[in-house]
Amino acid sequence: MEHVAHLARLRIPSDQIEMLTGQMNQILSYMEKLGELDTEGVEPTSHPVPLPTAWREDEVKASLDPEKALANAPERADQFVVVPKVIE
Repeated sequence: MEHVAHLARLRIPSDQIEMLTGQMNQILSYMEKLGELDTEGVEPTSHPVPLPTAWREDEVKASLDPEKALANAPERADQFVVVPKVIE
């Protein structure tokens, strides 16, 4: 658990390591059990129930007028919104 925590750059209090080790072992045991299942011929899915996609067809449309887009900007420079610097 300490090695995994180090790799994930996590600080784990020493009094929680034993509990988390047990939980990690339970997860790994469950993954081993799942690995025993025969999944031959099973199509991979992202959701257990078929759902219609929310994607729409791509259509070329007129862009938003830059003046309208920047109308409420607190500060602007040409056609850009000025934001505070966050990186030194």
